[in-house]
Amino acid sequence: MKTKLRIKSKGQALVTLLFFVLISLTITSAAIIIIVANSLSANRFQEGTKAYYMAESGIENALLRLLRDPNYTGETLTVGTATSVVTVTGTNPKTVVSVGKDGNFTRTVQAQATYTNGFYTFSNWKEL
Repeated sequence: MKTKLRIKSKGQALVTLLFFVLISLTITSAAIIIIVANSLSANRFQEGTKAYYMAESGIENALLRLLRDPNYTGETLTVGTATSVVTVTGTNPKTVVSVGKDGNFTRTVQAQATYTNGFYTFSNWKEL
């Protein structure tokens, strides 16, 4: 009778081991999926931020160029993988629009420049 009990209990250890291995694999897989999702999200956030700052840089560059040359109409700026397309329209006030792009992200910033008595006044600086 003792030998029969031993034969039946040998399989229980294998089933228990397989159960814990399965649980461990599930937890590890879930952790890896969460890490990959967070990494992709952080990368997207960084691209969006770079696009915004590129649009801001385009506006700042355009306002400086307007001070030096009142006939400035815009240009395209490139820094690394990001670009900014700057457009200046109007006479007084002049509207400056900068579209920053990095990867799949596009951000647009607009400002107005009013010329009075030899000085430019910048106003309505906002993201569209």
